[in-house]
Amino acid sequence: MITHVMIAIAIFLSAMAFVCLYRAYIGPTPADRVISINVISTKVTILIVLLAGLTNQDSFVDVAIVYAMMGFITTVAVSKYLEKGKLF
Repeated sequence: MITHVMIAIAIFLSAMAFVCLYRAYIGPTPADRVISINVISTKVTILIVLLAGLTNQDSFVDVAIVYAMMGFITTVAVSKYLEKGKLF
């Protein structure tokens, strides 16, 4: 039963990721695009953790943590670049 719920959650999150991808494509400002890409990154992280739960592979959780850190650092870097025009 729990497997079916996890698969349903994964399908729902995947569909919502495509909605965010559409927003990233349409978004009128660069800030909208950055936020939608950050949301996609978060959804992918959750999908990786769900996959770890479905397959009983604990190493996928480590991959999800690294992916979340990369998404956060990328979001901060792009936001700083959009605000100041340079990274350093």
